[in-house]
Amino acid sequence: MTDQYQNFSHSPLGQFFTKNLGLPQPPKLQRFERATPVLEGAVLFGAAANSIFVAGISQVLANIHANSYAGNNPKLQQLAARVGLNLGAFNAGDKESKFKALIFDASGIAQSQDLQQLYAFFQPLMRQVSASGRVVVVGLNPQQAKTVAQATAQRALQGFVKSLAKELKKGITAQLLYVDPDAEDNMESSLRFVLSPRSAYVSGQVLYIQHAQVQHMDWQQPLLGKTALVTGASRGIGAAIAQVLARDGAHVICLDIPAQQQDLQAIANQIQGSALALDISQANAGMQILAAAQSQGGLDIIVHNAGITRDKTLANMPQQAWDVVLDINLNAIERINHHLLSHQGLNAQARIVCISSISGIAGNMGQSNYATSKAGVIGLVEYTAPTLTQGMTINAVAPGFIETQMTATIPFAIREAGRRMNAMSQAGLPIDVAEAIAFFAQPASGGLNGNVLRVCGQSILGA
Repeated sequence: MTDQYQNFSHSPLGQFFTKNLGLPQPPKLQRFERATPVLEGAVLFGAAANSIFVAGISQVLANIHANSYAGNNPKLQQLAARVGLNLGAFNAGDKESKFKALIFDASGIAQSQDLQQLYAFFQPLMRQVSASGRVVVVGLNPQQAKTVAQATAQRALQGFVKSLAKELKKGITAQLLYVDPDAEDNMESSLRFVLSPRSAYVSGQVLYIQHAQVQHMDWQQPLLGKTALVTGASRGIGAAIAQVLARDGAHVICLDIPAQQQDLQAIANQIQGSALALDISQANAGMQILAAAQSQGGLDIIVHNAGITRDKTLANMPQQAWDVVLDINLNAIERINHHLLSHQGLNAQARIVCISSISGIAGNMGQSNYATSKAGVIGLVEYTAPTLTQGMTINAVAPGFIETQMTATIPFAIREAGRRMNAMSQAGLPIDVAEAIAFFAQPASGGLNGNVLRVCGQSILGA
């Protein structure tokens, strides 16, 4: 659905009214297009003293051929040069240069006094980030800190990044990557994602990166040769997920209920995938998915996207509305995962990606059933993650207000509030959720396990 207010706010008359009345002006977000570089524009790279991820970050910047600069930091330049990254010199007094990205390795911050280095790097640059720019802070996972002081200082990075993300305008995002000390080689997929237009509607987020076997792949088609299954794939977010996974090289089995078979087959035909008409709430759904997977050599990716709402306040909610939402949104995922994992339906290095919601993080009036189910999905991800073997991972994406057929039916005033109550002052698109899922699905994302990534433009809810 077209956001008429956004279009109006960028017209000459709309710009006059929004500026003078103090109304939001939703920026035009830059989204991914084929055959474009990860990052179009200059990068300024900084680091706290004694930071440990400089070489890993430099390697990624070299791999993406980023036009990279650093301030007066000879040690940083020397470390970068060792991996083939030539950091140009940036004069701290230069107030004219624009940067598409600012990256700061904060892993060397070992006590609260060291946090001043964040201010020293970022404060002079806040007006020099280009539209749809990227701010990335890389820190040490506080759980891996050697002292209480170090853990405290590293945990403080979250408050900085989340606040900064709310201050940045013009479609600029800010993210925090917490990296385990032995996971430097596992940063590339995350850095590529948060630096690129694929993360247009993701901001103020924290990702935890663990050590895993490094998977090399074709970054242009990272899912080439992989088989994926997407539930609820006939329309909306599910259709977008299927399309993006196919774009990235996967054969996609599109699953939805038999009543949606016509639309389901159309999506499958469009992406040269296959269709599976199935109600996932059936007791034998796992068995039928396993059979479909085995016919394709097993699943490399499964995306649990199917879900429903039956909104009522708890006082007015019939038991059937509670039961059906919990069964489809949560119980079915548990049953299917259990069946696939216990019958070798998932290949080694498989990726399980679940759809949660910001309602599952913050709750929502009239959605006690839905919020319970989506919070349960987060629990499923967090507690399944450490049990997986053979390099498998499980992660969740929690969308905020996304433009779909479902949200188009919401009353106008509520719909407008949903669109504006985030740092981007607009709703996301199905492609935004799909890009996040494709990121988790990549072979190179093996260091991401048990994460919950909100795709919500940094919504006020759950922020």
